[in-house]
Amino acid sequence: MGNRRWDRYGPSTYRPTPIQFYRPITEDPYHSNFIPYHPIPYQQAIAEENDADDSESSSSVSFISNIPNDLLVKILSYLPVASAVRASVVCKRWHEAVQSFSWRGSTEDPSPPQKPWYFMFTCGNKLVTGFAYDASYRKWYGLEFPCIEKGMWSFSSSNGLVCLMDIENGYRIFLCNPITKDSRAFTQPPGTTSPDYCAMALSVDRKTKKYNLAVVKCSQVHVDLYEWDLSIHLYQPDTGSWFSPYSEVLVGSRGGDECVICDGVLYYLISTAGVLGAVEPRHAVVWYDLSNPNCRPKERLVHTMVRVPCALTCARLMNLREKLVMVGGIGKVDRPGVVKGIGIWELCDKEWKEVARMPHKLFQGFGEFDELFASNGSGDLIYIQSYGSPALLTFDVSQKIWKWASKSPLNKKFPLQIFSGFCFEPRLEIGV
Repeated sequence: MGNRRWDRYGPSTYRPTPIQFYRPITEDPYHSNFIPYHPIPYQQAIAEENDADDSESSSSVSFISNIPNDLLVKILSYLPVASAVRASVVCKRWHEAVQSFSWRGSTEDPSPPQKPWYFMFTCGNKLVTGFAYDASYRKWYGLEFPCIEKGMWSFSSSNGLVCLMDIENGYRIFLCNPITKDSRAFTQPPGTTSPDYCAMALSVDRKTKKYNLAVVKCSQVHVDLYEWDLSIHLYQPDTGSWFSPYSEVLVGSRGGDECVICDGVLYYLISTAGVLGAVEPRHAVVWYDLSNPNCRPKERLVHTMVRVPCALTCARLMNLREKLVMVGGIGKVDRPGVVKGIGIWELCDKEWKEVARMPHKLFQGFGEFDELFASNGSGDLIYIQSYGSPALLTFDVSQKIWKWASKSPLNKKFPLQIFSGFCFEPRLEIGV
């Protein structure tokens, strides 16, 4: 056509003819390899298509309703947890199928692995507002967390269950599944009802579903802050009672509010106190073997002490695949109480092995980062959060990848607003 304009040509006189629809003839007595097609009217074809769609829809519903229960459970088990929860409200049968994910998370689990979620919350005037972050799909979900109320709480999670301890109101302890909303309350552990420091650790066996719950209390003995009374309390699920297998007076060191259970061993974070307060590094980890709690250990806890690799403003302990991992705020040389970066270490044969350090650009992305911060992890994923900001950073230990979480629905409304959080595995089959 060259450079000629299209508007020089008048409108087309072409009139389309109705498209002929064809249908197959199922029987042909003359040709076995060739099936002739005969034209059928247009409206008749549309009517037949609609009938076919209705028939196909009804046959699909009939197929789903007729499949065996074990196959339905296996199909639904491939869904993400959030989608499986939605599917459980379709009908009673689907609800029972979702609740019977007995193998989910085990070695026979056919579904893709679920990364731990992170529950971020802030306390308002009356209510606790929080959202759960799914790192696999980078989505936030509104979640009404059972048991949690306004105040200061301590958390410990393991294999789908979360243990909560109310620090401000008599150290009440609850156990719950955040997805199913099942929960129960514990009696208070023995010992002093108002310790200066109190830590809690939960460990759930993935196969047997049995759990260990430990509470460590530490109270001041003298006013000089030099001696501290430390006691360990373990909960017995079979009898529903507590017992206290160990106590010790720490000299020159005090306890804290950080402990974790890894591979049957209770690890507890302590720090130097009194006249030894100027010694750096001041943090250390002691451990207590839970395999035979009725047998008193041969050595005192202070003799199991493993000091942290450098001066830390604070340290967070976590269980990653039954390995003890520590996330710590690295203090400045001239001002140890001021954090200059974040490091991650793993305990290997009583020595700390550095895993990674947060890039300075990401550290600056938090804005003002206090010497204290929240960090929790499970599996291969670690979450790090500043108390003064809803920003959330993740670190994949296996792939060595740092990544910001998508923007949190929580917003900072006043300067002194505090944000906190912890991670847990979203599992439907774990009961309390």
